[in-house]
Amino acid sequence: MDVRRLEFLLTLSRLGSMHAVSEVLGVTTSTVSQQIAALAKEVGTPLLEPDGRRVRLTPAGRRLASHAVTILAAHEAARADLDPSAEPTGTVRIAAFHTAIRDTLLPVVHRIAEKHPAVRLEIQEQEPPDALAMLERDQVDLALTYDYNLAPAALDPALESRPLWESTWVLAVPSRSRRTRGTAVDVVAAFADSDWIVNSRNDADEQVLRTIAALAGFEPRVTHRADSLALVQAMITAGLGVALMLASYPKTTGVSLRALHDPEPRLRAHAVTRRAHTNWAPLSVVLQLL
Repeated sequence: MDVRRLEFLLTLSRLGSMHAVSEVLGVTTSTVSQQIAALAKEVGTPLLEPDGRRVRLTPAGRRLASHAVTILAAHEAARADLDPSAEPTGTVRIAAFHTAIRDTLLPVVHRIAEKHPAVRLEIQEQEPPDALAMLERDQVDLALTYDYNLAPAALDPALESRPLWESTWVLAVPSRSRRTRGTAVDVVAAFADSDWIVNSRNDADEQVLRTIAALAGFEPRVTHRADSLALVQAMITAGLGVALMLASYPKTTGVSLRALHDPEPRLRAHAVTRRAHTNWAPLSVVLQLL
């Protein structure tokens, strides 16, 4: 249905005469009659019936006029939503990994609320594979994900990625562990006999570990799996093993960090959206602030 014709019908239902509609909408009475007749043809049922020397809406016409209230309001809201000059309004659904929520998203929440009070956020913690799957199914509008330079992730062509930040990845070991020097291969090789702790919901860090371990000539003994880096550090302190960890993550007592270089593993954070979706004003606001 042509929404302009719906506007003619709704106005007629409110004003009661073709002449009044023509004056309000700035068209001829003949145009009003023609547009409503065309709408009746579109919907396949009469919308007007004679009422003496005038016309009135049929029961079907009244029902359609009632629907027109909602349809025209939604149409106007859609136009405003896509207007680049309009104030951004809407809810942005975000799936992100823990560190990105804490270090990247939360610091801009108050700025979004202050500058764009009509933009709301719905945030949930998800590891990259789950966040990307939700994005592809249109369950979220934005996914904050990560991969590694030593284990780059493939991205679906329907998605678009923007780099956010990078962080060095280090080896976290118990503080009582002996000092090690040399390349990443040398440092990791010194703990070849240790148990290793890796992520439980994403195998990217395990791929990095196995890449460096292969260069050192051993296969790591992956014994424990945990997502929270705070929990990983508690497990290291308890003597359960060693793990790769973000250098920027706050270190707890009982844990020492060993720098890795040649190769230097780096975690790369990304903001991922569906292609051609970034022109949606609320999402554009969030991306710019991130």
